[in-house]
Amino acid sequence: MTTLTTRGLAPVREVLPNGAVVIVKETATRPAVTLSAAFQAGSAYDPDQHLGLAHFVSRVIDRGTTVRSADDIADQLDNRGVTLSLGLTRHVLTLSCTCLAEDFQPVLDLVVDIARNASFPEEEIAKRRGEIITGIRQDEDNPAIRATEALMQMLYPDAHPYGRKPKGSVEHVESIQRADLLSFHRDRFTPSSLSLAIVGDVETERATSEAVRALADWPATPTPRLVPPSVPRPSTRRRLVIQMMNKVQADIAYGFTTITRLDPKYYTYWLMNNVLGQYALGGRLGDSIRERQGMAYYVFSSFDANLAEGPLVIRAGVNPSNVDRAIASIDEEIDRMATQGITARELRDSKQYLIGSLPRMLETNTGIATFLQTAEHFGLGLDHDLRLPDLLGSVTLDEVNSAARAVLAREHAAVVVAGPYAD
Repeated sequence: MTTLTTRGLAPVREVLPNGAVVIVKETATRPAVTLSAAFQAGSAYDPDQHLGLAHFVSRVIDRGTTVRSADDIADQLDNRGVTLSLGLTRHVLTLSCTCLAEDFQPVLDLVVDIARNASFPEEEIAKRRGEIITGIRQDEDNPAIRATEALMQMLYPDAHPYGRKPKGSVEHVESIQRADLLSFHRDRFTPSSLSLAIVGDVETERATSEAVRALADWPATPTPRLVPPSVPRPSTRRRLVIQMMNKVQADIAYGFTTITRLDPKYYTYWLMNNVLGQYALGGRLGDSIRERQGMAYYVFSSFDANLAEGPLVIRAGVNPSNVDRAIASIDEEIDRMATQGITARELRDSKQYLIGSLPRMLETNTGIATFLQTAEHFGLGLDHDLRLPDLLGSVTLDEVNSAARAVLAREHAAVVVAGPYAD
């Protein structure tokens, strides 16, 4: 068993013989404990014939185990005032909850039982299948979701796992059977796929020993992690219009592929995106398109570097008559940042904002657990909270402007418009 400690947040990390990782951070802000169990079981692991399978699992996994019914699980959570949240990303499926410190041990046992022994009862599968299909049909009627999903397919073509719809299609969901859920659970929910974060008012030694007790007898199973294929940058601009003439608003999704999370330039890109469409009321995009021109109901950019090259996406919601003007304004802001760069003041303000937001991010048990799980997923180290201010602070103006020139090129952009708009 390997134990590592650091300064700063000073979490304790243990790797059990079966491969499970346990990360403990003791806090005393209030008498509560947050549990976050993250498995390498995200939507990127969906088999080609059953897209949406990981999402389906996330909707049924807490509906019964080999020793507890769905009602038993609900009663045990309700009696302790606990809500179990299920989260799904491209790579990770997470079960998380916060309980009173005095309930830590029974809630831990319950979470481990759900993760390890989910039984996927047929009646619960039928209920959730209907809910998922309803959700997919609602998504199909939502211009913002349609535009974003189509943009991801354009940026990540050829069945790349990042280009798939996380919920799959109605046809895929209708074809998924209990055996498929059980097979996915057996293959992906294993100790070597698990990272368990425990944050709160529980002694480190006790939290660690309880986690070892709950997990140690789970047999080790080799669980390979997905290495997503690299994504080449396109050499041409691509555009798609999804006509939804019964809507009143048009949604624009405009984006590029960028870099991986472990690229040394990650912090440079993070600062660049903050200036472009995140800082204050939406960065340069918000100041120009929403505030000064009054064209958009909303506009922002997001940067999501991942194990493969992640997307930088600009989103905007506009009146259909303003679609062309809004896209032209996005092009102008992209060109201006790429050719003229950002200012020293913008860089300084963005550094202060991002570095200053770190304490707020880590002021709750849930925030700390999320931060530690992210650091574990990407292998950033237990001292990432200590190094982060310097990693951001050391970025130079030339580096940010070089990153802008490298990625912000309108001729490489993918653009999707969904709504009552004719191209």
